[in-house]
Amino acid sequence: MNRLAHSINITEDVPGRILHWNFFIGGHLSASVPVRLVERTDEGQLVWMETGAPMWRTELPGGAHLRDIAPDDRPAAGYPVVPGRWPMGSALFYQPTGAAHSVLWLFGRRGKFRGWYVNLERRVHHGDDIDIADHELDINVAPDRSWQWKDEESFAEKTGHPVYWSVDEAAAIRAEGTRVARLAEAGTFPFDGSWCDFRPPRTWTTPPRPPVPRRPIL
Repeated sequence: MNRLAHSINITEDVPGRILHWNFFIGGHLSASVPVRLVERTDEGQLVWMETGAPMWRTELPGGAHLRDIAPDDRPAAGYPVVPGRWPMGSALFYQPTGAAHSVLWLFGRRGKFRGWYVNLERRVHHGDDIDIADHELDINVAPDRSWQWKDEESFAEKTGHPVYWSVDEAAAIRAEGTRVARLAEAGTFPFDGSWCDFRPPRTWTTPPRPPVPRRPIL
């Protein structure tokens, strides 16, 4: 199961260490969720996000999603954040060093592996915080490694807006996704079948809600 092998810092790389996954859309916070470190190496790190984990989420009018609200229509200081719980399923995140994407192993009920999800993003690590600037365009990869783009239309609509990405940056984002999709087609890591049976240790209790989030360092 273990694909990553060469740990680089014993004191900071203890499995189970709690980190904070902070997700931003157009410079505004969408969610801040605690995750546990599984493994960190020169190649990248693996973190575990548990369904139902206590989190902070942005409170939006009328139940809207932040990505659907034009930046010019948002308050300058952002929307208020309120406590909540992570509503999606549990996932194992692979965050390659220096890459503009994460790969998620998605797990359903009783830990059944449901497939992979490629999140295209800009990521900055500082202390226990992992700040994610979402790039909107993503990829769904089925267990048989067939794949398809996700959110192509909204990605195109955001291209050229100053809080998102330029035309040239959009081309680089799509190229990053294409490169990862080729890994899926070839069945190479992280799509080689490793970690699909991952289960967090029984000693890992639900982590506490993170500190109140602040503006990203991105």
